[in-house]
Amino acid sequence: MNVLAIGAHFDDVELGCGGALAKHKSRGDKVFVYVATDSEYYRPDRTLVRGNETARAEGEEAVRILGADELICGSFKTLEVEFTDPLNVEILRIVEQKKIDMVYTHWIGDVHHDHHAIAKASLHACRHVPRLLMFRSNWYHSPTDFRGTFFVDITDYWDIKERAIRAHRSEIARTHERWIAFFRHEAENAGQRMGVRFAEVYEVVKWIE
Repeated sequence: MNVLAIGAHFDDVELGCGGALAKHKSRGDKVFVYVATDSEYYRPDRTLVRGNETARAEGEEAVRILGADELICGSFKTLEVEFTDPLNVEILRIVEQKKIDMVYTHWIGDVHHDHHAIAKASLHACRHVPRLLMFRSNWYHSPTDFRGTFFVDITDYWDIKERAIRAHRSEIARTHERWIAFFRHEAENAGQRMGVRFAEVYEVVKWIE
């Protein structure tokens, strides 16, 4: 199986589906990660928070930890991603070139501008991919409920997921470990619902056997 994880920024995929990707690799699947933006961003006063070189270096380290076969980097700018043809065409090109069978992408109800655009583009560009799951990769509130009904047991892969998240040292320093605590609790809560230690939960768009 050829699996594609689509994220707006370096770190989204690790947070949203890192455990599942590590599990895919353990089963012999090919895993590709597409990150749409250079992930550089600034505070409102234009103070640099994370430069693009730092973001990419951390992202490359993270996908190595997950065991992904290839990291594909887009050139869109952070907070400027739009649901337009350039994005749709880029995702479709990857899907067709890599012969993708399954996609993990952002949840359509995500209020983050870039995440929402990626979700819409994924629905459009991946319409012929037989399996598509959506993940949450932040803690923002949304007026739409996340209908997480698909669970993946990542008990044996939590450590890999955590190491991949920690590879984003600039963001870990900024959030003071809150990322780790939040997503660990999310995985524990999802796991408790399944009767396992750690799990990731997804909203199913389609699943064709």
